[in-house]
Amino acid sequence: MALRGGLPTESGFVGVEGVRLVEEALRSGCPIQAVLFSESGQRHHERLAPLIDRPEMGFPTLRTTDRLFEGLADTEHPQGVAALVKPRQTSFDDLIHTPESACAPLLVVLAGVQDPGNVGTILRTAAAFGATGGATAASGVSGTTSPFSPKALRASAGAALHLPILVGMSLPILLTQFKIAGIRTLTSSVREPPSLASADVGARFSASATGGTPSRPLAPWEADWCQPIALLVGNEGAGLPEEIERSADARIRIPMASGVESLNAAAAAAVVFYEAARQRNSRTTSL
Repeated sequence: MALRGGLPTESGFVGVEGVRLVEEALRSGCPIQAVLFSESGQRHHERLAPLIDRPEMGFPTLRTTDRLFEGLADTEHPQGVAALVKPRQTSFDDLIHTPESACAPLLVVLAGVQDPGNVGTILRTAAAFGATGGATAASGVSGTTSPFSPKALRASAGAALHLPILVGMSLPILLTQFKIAGIRTLTSSVREPPSLASADVGARFSASATGGTPSRPLAPWEADWCQPIALLVGNEGAGLPEEIERSADARIRIPMASGVESLNAAAAAAVVFYEAARQRNSRTTSL
């Protein structure tokens, strides 16, 4: 059920499938309940053995037939390796903790993002460019797909098992906690003022480089990404609720060639997080 149905078990374990994802699960430090090999999947055992055979692991290694494995697998061409893993429990304090390698928290908040491919890709992109954590929340009537569903985990290439992720928060409460903790919020917007419509971008990110909300969207390089920041990404179609946008610190837009109407959320997130990484790496190097 954890693999085919995409639902966690009663004790909170989720299914991961494929040698790469199982390897990432084993490296993540998350609790593992069991690893399952099919007959043909046994060829991957040698690759995973250094992780599976560590004394502290202490979980069973199970085997089954190729036919039975294909019946429970979520992928079209299964590799014959799967595991049950329990994602780490993350508190708000865990989320805003600044690792030694970072100049400040850099967070991504998925609010009403329903496509598991988008959820996983955004988390993978954020992690690749130095994000320190993530959160999921409902937005209006739209919930966010679990980052630990099979499709989202595959799209994240296992990044969701390494990042601290706070799941299922109330968005207004989360924003209030950010404000109290000194985390500045950046919102994605589908509502641009008429004078700015020609400069609109599909993801329409918002950022803050100053103490207040600027009257115009900022380009990514105009924001100071070395301050504590949370980037909010809204529903693919509806974006974020208007009241959430108004409560954010500022907006950011990605300058684009004329005639190009938009980028999807995952592509725009990659552009924005790349600039964040560039600034943060430059600041670290100069220090």
